[in-house]
Amino acid sequence: MDDKELVARVRAGDAQAERALYDQHVDRVYRLAYRMTGDDDLARDFTQETFIRVFDRIDQFRGAAALSTWLRSVAVTVVLNGLRKVKRFRRREVALEAAEPTGGNPHPTQPDLREKLERAIEALPVKYRMVFVMHDVEGYTHEEIGAAMGVQVGTSKAQLSRARARLRESLAEFAGEWAS
Repeated sequence: MDDKELVARVRAGDAQAERALYDQHVDRVYRLAYRMTGDDDLARDFTQETFIRVFDRIDQFRGAAALSTWLRSVAVTVVLNGLRKVKRFRRREVALEAAEPTGGNPHPTQPDLREKLERAIEALPVKYRMVFVMHDVEGYTHEEIGAAMGVQVGTSKAQLSRARARLRESLAEFAGEWAS
């Protein structure tokens, strides 16, 4: 069944069509949410919220773009709004590093590249992280990113460039390991 028929059946209240739409797109929405948040629980919550919003607003889908593009746009909006809420709550939390040590001598260890990369990506500003994940990890074009995020193609390219520059700074200590 193609997207137009699927959307028409969902609009008509067909529960099987809703399930089919969900099954076809849930993995992609979850991966996008996970890569944007870096947190499995948040990604699952945002995926669920995305589909709630999709089914609630299916009448707003005009069909001018692909259904997957519209879903991605809804997912990006849900994740951005969700991350803003999470950020407000987390500002009140105290970092574990701020706690006084309880005893013993901790042994400083150098994290491996993968852990350092994950932390560096998580530390990027939200919009930079989104563009980086969507382009370099998920393989979306700047045109698709622009449409999903509601920004110009040039803005997407600039944010990707800035994200990469920050990642290079964060990972500079590993540069020697990869130089030939």
